[in-house]
Amino acid sequence: MQINSDINILGGLTDWDLIKVFLTEDNNSINEKGGVHTFTAIKTDKSVKRFEKAIRTTLLSNKKSDLEIIIRQAIQKNGANKDTLLLLFWNASSNNELLFHLNDNVFFPAFYSGRVSIKSDEVEACLNELKQTEDTLKKWSDITVSTTASKYLTLLKKFGLMEGAANKRIVYPYLSDEMFILFAYWLSAISEKPNLVTSHWLHYCFSEKQAFLDRLLQKKFSKYFNMIFTGDKLNIEPIIPYELIYEQITKS
Repeated sequence: MQINSDINILGGLTDWDLIKVFLTEDNNSINEKGGVHTFTAIKTDKSVKRFEKAIRTTLLSNKKSDLEIIIRQAIQKNGANKDTLLLLFWNASSNNELLFHLNDNVFFPAFYSGRVSIKSDEVEACLNELKQTEDTLKKWSDITVSTTASKYLTLLKKFGLMEGAANKRIVYPYLSDEMFILFAYWLSAISEKPNLVTSHWLHYCFSEKQAFLDRLLQKKFSKYFNMIFTGDKLNIEPIIPYELIYEQITKS
């Protein structure tokens, strides 16, 4: 597992408008407009550089170019609104293995069991268990583990998946039709297994598997993708090109 400090960095990012800045501006244009501090109140250049690296590598990039196009179009059109934040959560989870692991072992088990909250010590326990097998984590102090656990929950809050201050509560989002279509496209592109029924990414639709399958069958979605479901196997075939789908579903 590749492990970095992006959870800590992004969990501490106070100015999420920087995401759009680093998407739409390069270093030359930023300097021509007076430097990065023209765009943010973050004081030190060192902090901005740390945030820039984490934003570019974890939030904006994707090894699947089709999905990166959708992310970029969403940010350019709507900034960091509620739906874009869910897209960024999906994207960050695909880019950051530790985030994906914590989602898989802490957040989603709590989410799908209907729990109200997640405590930081649950995340710490997961990290300490992982620490037994991951050499990078073996170097982490107890303070680093504790800080990462806290920042993970804060990052979930920034994605719109938790709320509250000291005692954070789980938010249960329902995907709009537009976001449901994007998730179907996302699932088709990101899953490594041909049978999507067994994909770990199904958790990211925020609904039970049967509810997700029932919704896929709704006729109103048939112009966006073809679905082949045989009871134990699922395949989704997008109809509209990835570079056009976001504009298509949000043009109204």
